[in-house]
Amino acid sequence: MTTFRADPVAGEPPPPDAVRPRDSTSDSPTSVARLNDTIRGFVETWGSVWVEGEITSWNVRTGNVFGRMKDLGTDATISFRIWSSTRQRLPADLSVGDHVIACVKADYFVKSGDFSFSVSAMRHVGLGDQLEKLERLRAKLRGEGLFDPVRKKPIPFLPHVVGLITGEKSDAEKDVRHNAELRWPQVRFRTAYAAVQGDRCVPETIGALRALDADPSVDVIVIARGGGDPQHLLGFSDERLLRAVAAASTPVVSAIGHENDHPLLDDVADLRASTPTDAAKRIVPDVLEQRALVAQLRSRLSMRLSQRVAHDIAQLEQLRSRPVLRTPETMIDARSQQQWLLLSRGRDVIDRRLEAQARRAAELRAALRTLSPASTLARGYAIAHLPSGAIVRDASEAEAGASVVVTVGRGSFAARSEGEVGER
Repeated sequence: MTTFRADPVAGEPPPPDAVRPRDSTSDSPTSVARLNDTIRGFVETWGSVWVEGEITSWNVRTGNVFGRMKDLGTDATISFRIWSSTRQRLPADLSVGDHVIACVKADYFVKSGDFSFSVSAMRHVGLGDQLEKLERLRAKLRGEGLFDPVRKKPIPFLPHVVGLITGEKSDAEKDVRHNAELRWPQVRFRTAYAAVQGDRCVPETIGALRALDADPSVDVIVIARGGGDPQHLLGFSDERLLRAVAAASTPVVSAIGHENDHPLLDDVADLRASTPTDAAKRIVPDVLEQRALVAQLRSRLSMRLSQRVAHDIAQLEQLRSRPVLRTPETMIDARSQQQWLLLSRGRDVIDRRLEAQARRAAELRAALRTLSPASTLARGYAIAHLPSGAIVRDASEAEAGASVVVTVGRGSFAARSEGEVGER
């Protein structure tokens, strides 16, 4: 039932220029503008009121929201609008079907005669304070970088052991295990039970997280809980748990509630799964899909290898069909003929050069003989040498009694000078 907790101003006199029933008759009716001004004057005296109800319409246009709110016990409804500047201050998860309380102020538009309410505040019933705290915590953790994608650890492709934190004998545990084993029958779990709501939720979940994180065989940790009232999910937005998840060295998957549930654990965890079933699909691969992929890759590899071998065979046949490889002796024959010609030419050149050099040597030998002292001596001349080895070129150089060596055409002999003799 819609309730009003207003700052009512009942009993206040109407505006001075307001039209009263006695002021209008069939003979002197009032104007539409004056009537609308009167209505607006009364509406403005109401001030703001708090109203409780269910959102039945939520349309966003150019940043502003135009919606309707329905009474919880009757079919009574009101229209409201939320300006973009106000919307920034409201919870981001408001949607159709939410049970809310809102602070509204009546607006009457004189030109069109439309009646609506402007919303200055709106929050979920029963979660107002918690939601405000969560938004402040969300902003704080975002500022510290706990939501940054760069710090999130990758999920292993095929974990050897999956750590599971959930309620004992819960549907969430069954969903995760059953769907994971359907996808990969050899998957192994190490389950740590913890309360998933209430006062024990946070300390038990932190204890289970630390125990699984300390186990070196655990490759990924899933924190799972089924859906429920948002009040029951507040433990998974507790700052102590969020910081423990951020500090864990093992990748953590958040699988809390349903698709529309969004505790802060979703933002801090390394991976957000919309449901426990979705978590099972995200942490292990599908064996059938992997087998199909392996078969596909094998087929592609076989086809590529066959194509490569066929291509190489064709290339080899093309090379072998070339004349130089089909009859390689032709290349050798052509080269041998060329080598024989070059060899013959070389021999001719060498022979001619040897003959020319032989003739030249003979000529030089003949010239040498002509100029040689031996040729002169052979014609009857002689050379006289003093004991010092000097050649006697002047008779005065051989004094009387001096020993001389006389060289003739064939040999030498000793002689003694009798001095210079007269000319004959």
